[in-house]
Amino acid sequence: MMNSYLTTKRWLVYMLICTHFLVGCVTTGSSGGTQVGPKSSSSYDEETIAIVMPKLDVIIPVFDPGLDDDELEEGVWPELRRAEANRFAYKLKQALDNTGEFGAVRVTPDSTASGDLYVLGQIDESDGEDVEFDLTVVDISGKQWLDTSFEHEVQETFYDNHRNTGQDPYDPVFKQAAIAIVKALKKRSMTELDNLKYIADLQFAASFNDTAFAEYLDSEHTPIKLIAKPSDEDPLLKRVQAIRVREQLFVDNLQQNYRSFSQNIDDSYLNWQEASFRENQLQSEARIESIWKAVAAVALIGAAIAVAANGDDSYSGDMARDAAVIAGGIGGAVLIAGAFKSNEEAALHQDAVDELGDSINLELEPQVISFENESVKLTGNIQEQFVQWRAFLKRIYEQESTPDRAL
Repeated sequence: MMNSYLTTKRWLVYMLICTHFLVGCVTTGSSGGTQVGPKSSSSYDEETIAIVMPKLDVIIPVFDPGLDDDELEEGVWPELRRAEANRFAYKLKQALDNTGEFGAVRVTPDSTASGDLYVLGQIDESDGEDVEFDLTVVDISGKQWLDTSFEHEVQETFYDNHRNTGQDPYDPVFKQAAIAIVKALKKRSMTELDNLKYIADLQFAASFNDTAFAEYLDSEHTPIKLIAKPSDEDPLLKRVQAIRVREQLFVDNLQQNYRSFSQNIDDSYLNWQEASFRENQLQSEARIESIWKAVAAVALIGAAIAVAANGDDSYSGDMARDAAVIAGGIGGAVLIAGAFKSNEEAALHQDAVDELGDSINLELEPQVISFENESVKLTGNIQEQFVQWRAFLKRIYEQESTPDRAL
């Protein structure tokens, strides 16, 4: 009995020892070391090291609506174009966000906001059927990445597909533009992109104190070149970087305004696009019908005149000729009347499009912005508020300046 007890006890001890050994093997692995935390340098293979490219922050100022007060094109409505200038900038922001290739993508009132890459757009055409805009992409150093136009023609099949209900028929042109910008990005080296991040910081700093940071940049030529990098512990740079974060927070808050505006006009705008597309189609058909009727009328009347000029002197010939002339004249008159009617229909369709365009107005409400213990009341439109906010940040910079460094 005692031997059986001792044997059982020995087996339990052996099992505990084996269990401890196996746990140690699982924890440490055959090569030793821990499974958590940074790995040793010898455990990396050069081919397995992923190069993390710096992600640029993108600024998209509200598009230029392309309005010329002196020569306003027929069918262009200022209110609608100004609404589109905001909407197009926000749609492009969404397209760039969807690529996952950039950092923060922000719509701003103008191009003075701080960022690494700027996308400047101007609307050339937008009538529900055809859309075209110009894009200029330039980085903070002033180097131009892209300068081209993007266009898209909406097909009738878009509205025939029920899956497109609630979708913007212009979406493909924004996706096309985003792809082109990404292609331009891929041509840049990691060093170039990293330098742009430094230049953006220094350019922002120079907007508050241009002399303090002049030694780091060669700003006399375009593109701007980075001469040297300031210390990360530079107190003046750290102070400006903190203020830059405040500006970015302010611009981030503005995104809600642009998003809300785009969402608020979404239903009306999509209805305008489809109605304008339909009206343009009908107008085109009416004009084509008018042209063909006019051509046929001219041909018929011309034939009648030819018959009258070349008829013989016989009585029967006179009757046939007169009948042909009368028939041709009546037929031509009917066709001309039809042509005028088609032109009237085209004008009615144009009037319908005009009314649709006039139904959309751009309204952006003023705001009051607060940050931590600082607050400022901003008035006017968003662009005016942004200027006031920058002046407010300037005051903060001056108040926080330390006496150990000349300003």
